[in-house]
Amino acid sequence: MPHVLTMLQCPSCARRQEPRIICSQCGVPLAADLDLFAALELPRLLQIDIAELESAYHDLGRRIHPDHFASAPPELRDASLRATALVTRAYRTLRDPVSRGLYWLDLYGHKLAENNKQVPPDLAELVFEVQEQLSELRSARGEQEAGTRETMIDLRAKRASLQGLMDELYAELVENFAGFDAGGGPDPDRLFAELKVILSKIAYLKTLLRDIDRELDSIKAE
Repeated sequence: MPHVLTMLQCPSCARRQEPRIICSQCGVPLAADLDLFAALELPRLLQIDIAELESAYHDLGRRIHPDHFASAPPELRDASLRATALVTRAYRTLRDPVSRGLYWLDLYGHKLAENNKQVPPDLAELVFEVQEQLSELRSARGEQEAGTRETMIDLRAKRASLQGLMDELYAELVENFAGFDAGGGPDPDRLFAELKVILSKIAYLKTLLRDIDRELDSIKAE
C-alpha cells in the first residue's frame, strides 16, 4: 500500500517536516521511509524521463553520500547510509520499465499471484514450440546429426519472431502506464489486471530468448 505520511524530525536542526530524503531546512539526509518515487523526489507516475531520473539520482547521491558525514554524529551517519541505500534502490528499480511495473503492483497491493506465474494461455503453444526446437537442437548436436544447421536457422527465425512479440508487449506496457498516469479511468482494477498479464508475458518471453541465446552461443563456442 502507498506509504502514509507522518511528520519527521531532522536529527540535525530538529525541524519537523513531512518525510523526504533531505531536510528542507539544513540539507542533511533524513532516514525517512519513502516510496521509491518520493525517494528520488519524482512525481508518482509510471512514465519517467530517464534523463530526469538519472539527474535526480546523481544529484541526490552527491548530496547525501556517506563520505560527507564520516565525522558527523551517529544519527546523521546512519541517516546518510540509509538514504543512500534507498536512493540507489529507487534508481535501479525505476529505470527499468518492467521492474517499475512490478514495483507499482507491489506499491498498491497488487502483487503477482501464483497463477500469474503460469504460462499465459496465448503463449503456451509458442513456449512449447521453442522448447521442442531447443530439445531437437541439443539432441542433434549430441548425435552430430546433419540437421543441426537447419534447426539453428529455424531457431534464429523463431527468435526474431519472439523479439517482435516482445516489442509489441513493451508498447502495450507504455499504453498501460499512460492509463495509470491519466488517473486510472473508471476501472483502475482493469489496468492492474492488464499490467499483470503484460509483465507475465514479458517474463516468459525473456526466458525463451535467454534460452535460445544460450544455445546459439554454445554452438558458436564449439
